[in-house]
Amino acid sequence: MAKLLTRRPAAGPVPSCLPPATGAADDLLGQVEAFLRDTVQDLAPDPDPRTRGRPRILPAVCLWAGVVVCLLRGQTAFVEVWRLLSLHGLWHYPRFGITDQAVYKRLAQDDGSTLRRLFTSLSGALALRLAPLLPLLVPGAGAHLAPWATMVVALDEMALDQVARLLPTLRDVPAGATALLPGVLTALFDLRAQQFVRVDHRTDVDQNEKVLARTMVSDLPKGSLLLADLGYFAFAWFDALTAAGYFWISRQRAKTSTKVLHVFYQSARVWDGLVYLGKYRADRAAHPVRLVRFTMGSTTWVYITNVLDPRQLSIHDIAVLYARRWDIELAFNLLKTTLGLHLIWSPKPALVIQQLYAVLCLAQIVQALRLELAVRAGIDPFEISLPLFLRHLPQLAAAGYADPLAVLIERGEAAGILRPSRRTTIRTPTVDLTTLVPAPPHLVRPRQARYANRKCAPRPK
Repeated sequence: MAKLLTRRPAAGPVPSCLPPATGAADDLLGQVEAFLRDTVQDLAPDPDPRTRGRPRILPAVCLWAGVVVCLLRGQTAFVEVWRLLSLHGLWHYPRFGITDQAVYKRLAQDDGSTLRRLFTSLSGALALRLAPLLPLLVPGAGAHLAPWATMVVALDEMALDQVARLLPTLRDVPAGATALLPGVLTALFDLRAQQFVRVDHRTDVDQNEKVLARTMVSDLPKGSLLLADLGYFAFAWFDALTAAGYFWISRQRAKTSTKVLHVFYQSARVWDGLVYLGKYRADRAAHPVRLVRFTMGSTTWVYITNVLDPRQLSIHDIAVLYARRWDIELAFNLLKTTLGLHLIWSPKPALVIQQLYAVLCLAQIVQALRLELAVRAGIDPFEISLPLFLRHLPQLAAAGYADPLAVLIERGEAAGILRPSRRTTIRTPTVDLTTLVPAPPHLVRPRQARYANRKCAPRPK
């Protein structure tokens, strides 16, 4: 039987993750659009009208905000940007007497850097506004995840779906050809704030995912905890993270040899101890790691981590945290399924990047609003149906409700928007911490490393 929502009252007034809107737009959508308008205007100012040449008819703020607004409204082509600006109008701006080719030309002249800067600026602003909300989340979410870590992030990649062969110039291109593949998205995702921290787009779909890994984590604060799948499994990668002051958790790849240094705890179903990865001279890691193996039913799980103290990170916490790596997959699903990134609007690289970063901007705002709703309702963010939330929130705001989130708190459970979380409950064997055998300090020291796969995982300097 499904459990009930784990509601708890919010502790005092909850600060909004978005700034209050100015002027007549005082509802939630007005706040979002005002936030976009101010941010885009700072990033893409129009040329000085006193300079030589014909002044631009279409302001830059309308062009770039129009792309984001069209995506928010579920449009599926760049021509909808022209229809919005010329037929319907955007915000307080008049309708612009321009052709669809004029809009398309302006978009094609930009290499995607404007919306990339918008994503970076918007992400930074939202991070500051979400920080006071995280401690207010229910236990098990937000700042409660590995509280000893500076950040908890997941690293992964998502291949963009191939361009549909609809245009005459693409109809003769064979299905699956490289020309139809718009590239791969590599992302670093903050599991506490449910926000993308860093995103990189590359067109080389065959490039090994380890190549960009060190660049992606280079700006993380020391003491961050990184979760990644077996695609990033490499001795040099683990050593580099440890030497740089980062924590990490990974599954252990099958047939990985180990050299046992110390056993913290051992039973019929649980093994917890310190090991070196690689016991042969040709391929071995430098730093000792902690290996955890436990069996539940007929399934055995094996994890490795550089958090060497079992009292700091228990077996149960390891399993729960690694399961949260799935959050980035859910975030990718939001981009592709709910926000429409599965349909690429254009095969041109610049326009692909524009669509990608416009969708990412929307995802950041949607996730921030969901987290604010979770805090105000006193529930876990995953007890909110993201597709239904995204479908009904704009309708409530457009209907004139000054506070649509309050309406969702009041009526969302009956409408199915607030519902029990569908996450799998992680079960692990119980370990009595008083039975742990401490490791002698002299064991925790690096050894000489040798990395067999140097092409994908170069030796750290």
